[in-house]
Amino acid sequence: MSISQLARSIVDSPTLRLNEEARLLRERGLPVIHLGIGEPKNKAPINAILAAANKLNAGEVKYTPTDGLPSLKQAIISYTEDNYDRIIAPENIIVTNGAKQSLFNVIYSLVDPQDEVILLAPYWVSYPEMVKMVHGVPIVVSSKDGTFYPRMEDILEAVSSYTKAIIVNSPNNPSGVVYSADFIGELVEYCETKGIYLIMDDIYHRLVFDGKLAPPGYQFTQNDIESTKVIVTNGVSKLYGMTGFRIGWVIANRRLVEVMTNVQAQMTSNPGTILQAAAEGALNGIQSSVESLRLTIENNRNVIMQELRSFSGIRVTQPEGAFYCLPDFRAYEENSIELADFLLKKALVVTVPGIEFGFEGHLRLSFSGTVKDITEGVARMKWAIDPESPREIYIGDRKLIRDWL
Repeated sequence: MSISQLARSIVDSPTLRLNEEARLLRERGLPVIHLGIGEPKNKAPINAILAAANKLNAGEVKYTPTDGLPSLKQAIISYTEDNYDRIIAPENIIVTNGAKQSLFNVIYSLVDPQDEVILLAPYWVSYPEMVKMVHGVPIVVSSKDGTFYPRMEDILEAVSSYTKAIIVNSPNNPSGVVYSADFIGELVEYCETKGIYLIMDDIYHRLVFDGKLAPPGYQFTQNDIESTKVIVTNGVSKLYGMTGFRIGWVIANRRLVEVMTNVQAQMTSNPGTILQAAAEGALNGIQSSVESLRLTIENNRNVIMQELRSFSGIRVTQPEGAFYCLPDFRAYEENSIELADFLLKKALVVTVPGIEFGFEGHLRLSFSGTVKDITEGVARMKWAIDPESPREIYIGDRKLIRDWL
């Protein structure tokens, strides 16, 4: 079989691969704890369920406009005004099959072969692969001080005549850090001046802790929606815990939306009618579910930080948003892939290797699940790798002895 060079160059999704490994272990009856997946345990908002049910009961499950239902676009317009203080038109929106397709549509529509896209490490695992899928060049910028907070001076060193865009994700997956208003403001001003697109991945923008806010890019530009270089992607997966509904959207100038609509028409036609109705119900419904989820996640953050501080060898930056942290495990193991595989096999705990996010020696841990899973999962990890922990542990009714260290 002859597989294209481009297809061969795209690596598999580490999170989906680990999900599959965990599923197979669970099918064998093993008590796996999943600290790898970014999926809240909450139920979908009742308004979303009712809206989807009404559409289904009516039997009106047909094609919709490629760029989304007009009524859903109106809900996104209201959401944007409420949360971004920015007035937009329906022509500035395209609804997509998840925020992941939103990002791909933007990258596909903007990036020519050999164009460079700057990614701020730690970055979400799919960013570099999306850029490579359109023959672009991902340029990773890591802060030279070793922190999760990027610096403008490091970005400026990476900019070249080939730079087409910069992708910003704040609150950040995988570190949970929230970039400062000063940094976002300086980045927006620079991109507007230089004509570089600033793609704001805002999928976690309301899941912030300790009274913080994630500054929106629109706050720092005087340009209108048709002339700004700021592009926003968002969706219902994380804020409403609706990961399986796969509805996202892009806010951009009309010309770019027209191009993305043509692209999407040739790829997936339109997002699912029932799923769009559910997203509309979530956006138009009572928003207390978002605050309830945020409070739950913040409590989970506090729990996992307390548990991780009991390790003698790791360093961890306290997350300020999203539902991930990225502890440094290099005191125990430099190779994050080997460490993640070891923890899955020996402790039945799923984690994600930090190398996938541009930070070797770290592991991404998700605290989007239950407190029980968090406490037991971290306890198993500690038992497996920390020589100061007890030699014996029970996982379910199985007694394990640490005899491999």
